[in-house]
Amino acid sequence: MGVLMSRRQTVEKVQKVSLAVSAFKDGLRAEGGGTRRGTLEQSVQEGEEDVSAGPSQTEESSAAKAAWERLRDGRGVEPEEFDRANRFTPPAFIRPKRELHDDEPLDISLEQREQVLNDEMCEICEVWTAESLFPCRICSRVYHDGCLRRMGYLQNDSAVEMTETAHTETGWSCYYCDNLNLLLTEEEMYSLMETLKHCKIIPETCLTLDDFLHYKHLVHKQQFEQPMAEAQEEQAALQFSALDPDKKGHIEWHDFLSHESIQLLQKLRPQNALLRLLTAKERERARAAFLALDQDSDGFIGEGECRRARHAWFHKHQKETPSCNVSISHVGPMSESSPASSGSGKSQEKILPATEREEARPIDWPGFLRENVIYILAARPNSAALHLQPPA
Repeated sequence: MGVLMSRRQTVEKVQKVSLAVSAFKDGLRAEGGGTRRGTLEQSVQEGEEDVSAGPSQTEESSAAKAAWERLRDGRGVEPEEFDRANRFTPPAFIRPKRELHDDEPLDISLEQREQVLNDEMCEICEVWTAESLFPCRICSRVYHDGCLRRMGYLQNDSAVEMTETAHTETGWSCYYCDNLNLLLTEEEMYSLMETLKHCKIIPETCLTLDDFLHYKHLVHKQQFEQPMAEAQEEQAALQFSALDPDKKGHIEWHDFLSHESIQLLQKLRPQNALLRLLTAKERERARAAFLALDQDSDGFIGEGECRRARHAWFHKHQKETPSCNVSISHVGPMSESSPASSGSGKSQEKILPATEREEARPIDWPGFLRENVIYILAARPNSAALHLQPPA
């Protein structure tokens, strides 16, 4: 953060010096230079005051304001974090708007498959170069790795992950789809920011377990005007563990933001509106998931199978075992009778209590989609974190 503020201060100083020089030149050329000289003297004086002030509270508030602006605008990369020389300008994200028909029922056919085609040209430079383009597993966009690097969206480990998984069944999510916060409208984003400010959450910082539980307690009390129950606190602690798969003792800001964004969507939007957010690729994976579970092809699956699919959606591809089974989150689930699912089926059953496995409530295709849509969306990010842990 210190580097960020010092660079921002440097930029402001350069801008003020440039203003002073410009005002001085205009004053030499223009008549009635008294006003110009006043502007010059004022600019120089302001610049001197800023220099003498040093890294003060004003500087800190400026950095905090910039962080809130990035949060509001959905920008995940701070421009001062890398040298802007020879880099492309990141796009201006436009938040979606709710339409009048969004809450109306949406008919997604199980039998009518969709033809999923990727774009032919790089989303950034709009140039076609065949095999060197990397597709997103959620949307139809494709990218050059070099373009992503010049945008600042591909650095270090993320570059390795993209090149190793983009052309595999695991897949890779582009910077649009990886950021669940971009699904929020301006009104929803304003609501989330007000909640974060009320709970004293500082943008772009990591949260420990105590921070996370304190935040959850405040939000619960604000919403229900009563303390959080012990069982709810235990559930929040489990969610923290799901957001910290590497057991670092803290959760990263982007994982926390994705978790809060998807929870807000679940709270504010009906399932029909959420279904409209699914892409063609996600709908096709959901079809493959349902058809694999519908062994007798009667158009229904059991509730236990639906719950297992919900948990399997988040099973992340392990980098250290590239030959492991790919999860439903990428290509759809494997049937329990499949030889490749001999180990995974048993492990999934252990997750669920016996009473839930015995439930036989039939679920059809529309019901399967409605009950799983929020988890399909929550599985978009590349992070190994579970941004919305399904109930046990």
